Amino acid sequence: MVHTEPLFAGRRLPLLITPLTEGVDLMAWVAENKDYIAGCLLKHGGILFRDFGVRTTQQFERFIELASGEALEYSERSSPRTRVTNRNIYTSTDYPANQSIFVHNENSYKRNFNLKIFFFCETPAPRGGETPIADCRNVYRRISPAVRDRFVDKGWMYTRNYGDGFGLDWQTTFQTDDKNAVEEHCRQNGITIEWTSDGRLKTRAVLPAVIEHPRSGETVWFNHATFFHVSTLEPSLREGLLAGFDNEADLPTNTYYGDGSPIEPETLAELREAYRQETVSFRWQRGDILMLDNILAAHGRAPYEGPRKILVGMTELISR
Repeated sequence: MVHTEPLFAGRRLPLLITPLTEGVDLMAWVAENKDYIAGCLLKHGGILFRDFGVRTTQQFERFIELASGEALEYSERSSPRTRVTNRNIYTSTDYPANQSIFVHNENSYKRNFNLKIFFFCETPAPRGGETPIADCRNVYRRISPAVRDRFVDKGWMYTRNYGDGFGLDWQTTFQTDDKNAVEEHCRQNGITIEWTSDGRLKTRAVLPAVIEHPRSGETVWFNHATFFHVSTLEPSLREGLLAGFDNEADLPTNTYYGDGSPIEPETLAELREAYRQETVSFRWQRGDILMLDNILAAHGRAPYEGPRKILVGMTELISR
């Protein structure tokens, strides 16, 4: 009923699945082939389902439920999203269209995160707007042993300042106005907090930089150390941000080694290059569904022009 082949020759990510004939019921096929899909996902890291005639948010919801179960709420947020259904379907990150988003594993800055993430193309942008993806097993292999060992030994630290007109405030991030609830969440998740005199919040967390996949046992580069470092921002945005803060410690987000020491510029350049060499990109088509193993595959966003609507759902909570 379907044809499968890698979308890019010589690359395993993503696997493309298309119908052999018109009228194949994707939902029925998914329900009958869960084990096959799981095996393909573990091998390739991502699957692109194309030309199955999916058109509605409700169909996307149903696909997620059949393939992976109930979608998760987007908690401890780091980027602006809009919930579009009460079943935890969201817009993709609501950043300005002219900005790119560096590839990353969703929620890898958290102690508890989603194993899978799904994207649905309701409206492809007429220009740009691709969702680049990268195989994080290969990213790990491309990083020099010395750099890998340093991060394995020290871990990585994520610092965050909420409000000040940059990024999300703490009420949006934690989906509450209750400071006690925020403090309890942070205590349970290994996050150090500090309330400033004007009621703003600072947090700090230290996490491992690599992870073993819970099903394959493979070692994978899995962190936001590159994504959240100020040097990864586009030059104009980085310069404007640095000009607005006298102290690096007050930046909305930044990263360090787990002991608090700075990550060397040459190390960050090496990490960005490892991601770049493993990144592939394709043009969205209306009705596409992209299913990613969130440990094995990172994702990002290219700038775009015109209307674009990509919806997102996340499933299968994993705890470190």
